Amino acid sequence: MRQFTAVLFAFCLIALPSAQRRSAKTLDLYLIDVEGGGATLFVAPSGESVLIDTGNGGAAAARDAGRIMDAVKDAGLTQIDNLIITHWHGDHYGGLAELAGRVPIRHFYDHGPNMQPAAPVDAFLKDTYPGIYAKGTHTVAKPGDKIAVTGLDWRIVTAAGEALKTALPGAGKLNPYCATSKPNPDDGGVENSMSVGSVITFGKFRMVHLGDLTQQIESKLMCPNNQIGVADLWVVSHHGQPFSNGQMLVHAMQPRVAILNNGTRKGGQPDAMKVIFSSPGLEDLWQLHFSLLSGQEYTAPGMFIANPVDDQQAAMPVAPTPAPAPGPGATPPPAHNGKAYWLKVSADTDGSFTVTNTRNGFSKTYKK
Repeated sequence: MRQFTAVLFAFCLIALPSAQRRSAKTLDLYLIDVEGGGATLFVAPSGESVLIDTGNGGAAAARDAGRIMDAVKDAGLTQIDNLIITHWHGDHYGGLAELAGRVPIRHFYDHGPNMQPAAPVDAFLKDTYPGIYAKGTHTVAKPGDKIAVTGLDWRIVTAAGEALKTALPGAGKLNPYCATSKPNPDDGGVENSMSVGSVITFGKFRMVHLGDLTQQIESKLMCPNNQIGVADLWVVSHHGQPFSNGQMLVHAMQPRVAILNNGTRKGGQPDAMKVIFSSPGLEDLWQLHFSLLSGQEYTAPGMFIANPVDDQQAAMPVAPTPAPAPGPGATPPPAHNGKAYWLKVSADTDGSFTVTNTRNGFSKTYKK
């Protein structure tokens, strides 16, 4: 009888979903280095998970899927419960097929059809994507939708070029920055403006993740009234490029902490960094990479940066490097030939949270 009981107990442990085996009481976030692409993993105390974006495609797909899987394993997950693809650019969806071959994904969210025709994207959406999401559930997200994650209030606030029309609880006040800031024109990347944006609340902790949302749609969301309120943590939009991150968004949100998901030579341009650093109430900016485009002039202190420049110069230039011309003839970014480090956030329901740089072990706690 004792042997039978032991076997039954072991079977129950195996049969229970991973959500029931997690003992942590924090909401944990992994800001994963996919070289200027997008990949952010959320793990709730229940063990339920949400991944926003899957990194780069092409030759980098296996690399980025591997880095995401390292975070999945660190979190003790056996599946991804919810996947949000913010938009159909290769640095945000490119690793999806590779990742789906490595871990089960249960629910897929996106904004719908690709609005910036490109042969590789259109072929993926026609021939590959349906077979991937057929193994789970597929939802076209719309502003106002909720994603069911136990213990979290997860709201979709932008999608397919539209923005939330009814303010979130506690938000809706007149935004004074709308009168003084004019939205920058879009960068020509139509899909950026389609980004699926989220506001996530965990007790008193609130954070915002808007993908590559452009200032034109930020203005829809924030003007004349601020529909989303303030944030403790904000994942900087569009890798820190000036086509996004308007004052009417950043200064009205008043984030205590901002995390910049940039690359060595992607994002972190001076115009965007000025807006971020001058935001009222900002305590710290953390970065996934040192940015050559910001130089020392417009960057965070080194202890807040997860990945430095591989080809370290004797003296890092103070002045920012001009952004390279876009297009197929652009010089490829410097190869990251070392270990990739993530930034990890652990948030509590009282509103306090800790950010840790896994490269140097530096942590900072932001009290409630």
